[in-house]
Amino acid sequence: MPQGDYIDLHRKRYGYRLDHFERKRKKEAREVHKRSQTAQKALGIKGKMFAKKRYAEKAQMKKTLAMHEESSTRRKVDDDVSKGAVPAYLLDRENTTRAKVLSNTIKQKRKEKAGKWEVPLPKVRPVAEDEMFKVLRTGKRKTKQWKRMITKATFVGPAFTRKPPKYERFIRPSGLRFTKAHVTHPELKCTFNLDIIGVKKNPNGQMYTSLGVMTRGTIIEVNVSELGLVTPAGKVVWGKYAQVTNNPENDGCINAVLLV
Repeated sequence: MPQGDYIDLHRKRYGYRLDHFERKRKKEAREVHKRSQTAQKALGIKGKMFAKKRYAEKAQMKKTLAMHEESSTRRKVDDDVSKGAVPAYLLDRENTTRAKVLSNTIKQKRKEKAGKWEVPLPKVRPVAEDEMFKVLRTGKRKTKQWKRMITKATFVGPAFTRKPPKYERFIRPSGLRFTKAHVTHPELKCTFNLDIIGVKKNPNGQMYTSLGVMTRGTIIEVNVSELGLVTPAGKVVWGKYAQVTNNPENDGCINAVLLV
């Protein structure tokens, strides 16, 4: 059993304290006053950072509330009496607005253009260059240190051939090259072993993306043609994005969640 689960284990065996939920309720009620006190007392950069964080939280909360208050995608237009006679074939039609659908589509396209998606892991630990690359000495006297060996999982296309060793700057070990990923569909709650088409975006930078490095949080494109997914127009979806959720170099496989 994992080391940190002793609290859960104790609760499963003996249950909660008799006053647990009452204490929890009181603690949550006091939290508001505590935060207010901190905001009033905090000075300088600490105060600024606290205020900025709180402002972001409030803005997010307002957005969420506004989203919930919006009515469904199709709704009737206010029944304003139109001037002049209306033809008989238009009388039984309800004019509907699709403003919300359009705005959501535009927002989604903007996000995709900017390289932002609604992802399962929005924040990931940055990987330093020392951790990503291992310095290799080369040359007759072993004094040159311009070669780097990648220590993380990578993807290279099926037609990939290595450069001659003399000219190879980045070495991708064949043992750390992956062509398949275990992709979980969040709605179907099923996992499929799918082929990787390419690396779309590595959160650590463009260089790692172009090298095809796959670390935790990387967006990859996978071949979903065998799942039989179709677009609203009836076309079969071929490639879809997924986010890597594990550390492939530690586990020896790639686990990812499909972005739907």
